[in-house]
Amino acid sequence: MAGSERGPVLRVLRGVAYAVLPAELVLFALLLGGVRVPGSVLLGAELVVVALLAAEAVVWVRLRRRGLSRRRALAELVPEPVLRLIGHELALMASLGRWTARRRHGTAGAEGVFPHARDQAALMYGFAFVCLVETAGMSWLLADWPVVHAVVLVLDVYTVLFVLGLHAASATRPHVLSGDRLRVRQAAHVDVDVPLERIASVRRENRFTHEKKDGELNLDVGSQTSVTLELDAPVDVVGLLGSVRRVTTVRLHADDPKALYEAVRGAVTRARTAPSPDRGPLPTA
Repeated sequence: MAGSERGPVLRVLRGVAYAVLPAELVLFALLLGGVRVPGSVLLGAELVVVALLAAEAVVWVRLRRRGLSRRRALAELVPEPVLRLIGHELALMASLGRWTARRRHGTAGAEGVFPHARDQAALMYGFAFVCLVETAGMSWLLADWPVVHAVVLVLDVYTVLFVLGLHAASATRPHVLSGDRLRVRQAAHVDVDVPLERIASVRRENRFTHEKKDGELNLDVGSQTSVTLELDAPVDVVGLLGSVRRVTTVRLHADDPKALYEAVRGAVTRARTAPSPDRGPLPTA
């Protein structure tokens, strides 16, 4: 499909990108430390970056013309883990907007919506407050170094937004029961559809310790889970960087675990007792 573009051209572009990024970080560290870098070196470095971006834009357009989707063409140029990390960061920032507007994600037409962020709110607000105190302290300590102060201030403000974004993602992405599936989520990095037909049992179970084991998914909130799903067939869970693992036990939490338990149990019972669709008379010989 992408033939020659996918071979040597993409390998060269990725190789240059892997070399340019560390070089840019070194230059940034030198400038931050007050080291005088010749203007010709800075100009050359920026020209390389501009040329790299221009070459990737040209290859992206050519890949699109060969029939690849936007995401697939971008994935050919940028490693999937990097794309997923960028997507995660954007999802956190978008969650802040949804949180402010009191809008939830993925709940349209749902039969049941189960928030799960309440029990972590105090902890997340505490983290955010500590980050704010650290921001104020670093601003005072670095007042005599304006360049360092500006860089650290940007990083500190982003850290505060990141912490709030994690909580906002949890608050705007509740568990959702819709149709024949239960969608279980945790912030913006876990989103799994569990078919009701695969749920062998559901039970109330308060747990405050969770060891990582193969075949188990623990979506704890404030270090606790309150509902456990046992599956008779595994479901795939995609990790933050794209790794996939199969699980047959899902532990999750909700602000109202009783409502979640009863809704899932009722939906599973209805799914098992629903009559099979009439397929008409059997064909005659």
